[in-house]
Amino acid sequence: MSQPQDTAALLQEILASVRSLKLDQVQLTDTVEAINGRVNILAGVKQSRDGIVHDATVPSPKIPPMAASPNLQPMASSPRMIPKGHHSRESVTSIDGHGRQANGTSQSTSPPPRQSSNAHSKIVITTHREQADPLPNHWGNGDATKRGPVVVSRSPSTIRRRNAIGAHGGSYSIYYALAVASQQLNTDHKPDYTNTEPAANIGPFPAWGDAKKIVAMDPFGHLAPWLYKDIIRDENVEIRPTIAVTRAHMKVPELEEAVRKGRLIPDGKICINPQGKLNVTKFAVEPVWYLPGVADRFGIDEGTLRRALFECTGGSYPELVTRSDIKLFLPPIGGLTVYCFGDPAKMADASVKLALRVHDECNGSDVFGSDICTCRPYLIFGIEEAVKEAQRGGSGVVIYFRKEGRALGEVTKYLVYNARKRGSDKASEYFKRTENIAGVKDMRFQALMPDVLHWLGITKIDRMMSMSDMKHDAIVQQGIPILERVPIPEEMIPEDSRVEIDAKIHAGYFTTGKVMTYEELDQVHGRAWDDVDH
Repeated sequence: MSQPQDTAALLQEILASVRSLKLDQVQLTDTVEAINGRVNILAGVKQSRDGIVHDATVPSPKIPPMAASPNLQPMASSPRMIPKGHHSRESVTSIDGHGRQANGTSQSTSPPPRQSSNAHSKIVITTHREQADPLPNHWGNGDATKRGPVVVSRSPSTIRRRNAIGAHGGSYSIYYALAVASQQLNTDHKPDYTNTEPAANIGPFPAWGDAKKIVAMDPFGHLAPWLYKDIIRDENVEIRPTIAVTRAHMKVPELEEAVRKGRLIPDGKICINPQGKLNVTKFAVEPVWYLPGVADRFGIDEGTLRRALFECTGGSYPELVTRSDIKLFLPPIGGLTVYCFGDPAKMADASVKLALRVHDECNGSDVFGSDICTCRPYLIFGIEEAVKEAQRGGSGVVIYFRKEGRALGEVTKYLVYNARKRGSDKASEYFKRTENIAGVKDMRFQALMPDVLHWLGITKIDRMMSMSDMKHDAIVQQGIPILERVPIPEEMIPEDSRVEIDAKIHAGYFTTGKVMTYEELDQVHGRAWDDVDH
């Protein structure tokens, strides 16, 4: 009778031993991978010096020798999209690595298998000059062929030819990394740019060949795949655009009201119909920084800029401090969008009038209609005035920068809101609340903003819908005169935003009205929260 019990006990003992072995194996694997990672980083340095480049997704023992012809690349497998119909795509596991089947039933009671790590594969490091052979780039040369392309990709065929630090896509480069790591994106994918050419012609203009006037974007970025198609084909180098140009319709509720009230007249061309629908040409721009020019614009030396960028991004870009020969940086920040009303060619025509609104992102107001600031009302006013100027035969332009919360970010902005609403929310303390939290009242640094104006060929601004002294001064200092400054109309200022607008006027913002004394400013209060006693 004791035999079944003895067998069960033996089986339990065997099961415990197996579990212990599995745990030991996991720990051993982690240790080996950590050691291999460190060893192969050093090995990657040597191999890069020897002219050998490996895809980080290829296990070391399977790397084939380099082909004799420089145009032939080693065969290398990369993470690929899981095929449709594969069993792993039938469950949530194929996305996040664990979970349930699509029908809701449990897939397994055991832990999900670990994703294979790339730590055991070669990682190519290009932190020293002898490890790379960058394509030449002579920033400021107005001839695109002589200047050369911007190359930043780390694809196997391109990594040693990089002449820029960072990655395409700005902050979205992190999502690219997630797509690769989760094997949802094939790193061998080559973009097909058929029919993606700009929807409007722009330039070239003299400023494109001036290394001091354009330092924060690539003036040839909208044409890169076509200008450098021979390099892409013959040298197997990945070159991507950093600017895209398209055409679209725009519909904003406030503009329908403007038509209804007679402020905006439909013409069938720019303002298409009584609902206020607009024709617009749009330019999306990703930042490309020429580091010597950026440093010069801020009056600092290039080394100081490089070190600050390196340290304040958590050391994410070591080439900033080790590769002084590389002068270009694609920073992990948001870009900008140009909205042009009317003929885009007229932006550069000094014989016609140009109306401009330069707007910095405010998600809470621009998108969701928060009334604590004047951002959306001023944006709508800028669009309306731009459309009117275009209808009069001139040009209307709105430029939208991704600089949320004065480039301090939305979290900091909301912390400031809390401090204001739980305090007295006086206009006299408006900037102090921001400085108490962020240490500075504004980080938009408008010095780089005029570059896009130079790129568009704008040489004068007849009417600028802005009260900002910083924007005005940055544009004028770049040699572009502003003939008229237009403040936001009083009737468009939300009641709770008086704190903001009056504080800004007192601090130096342009106005055609009264500038309050400090005592008067101290009497301007915002709307209080109901849950706070004042």
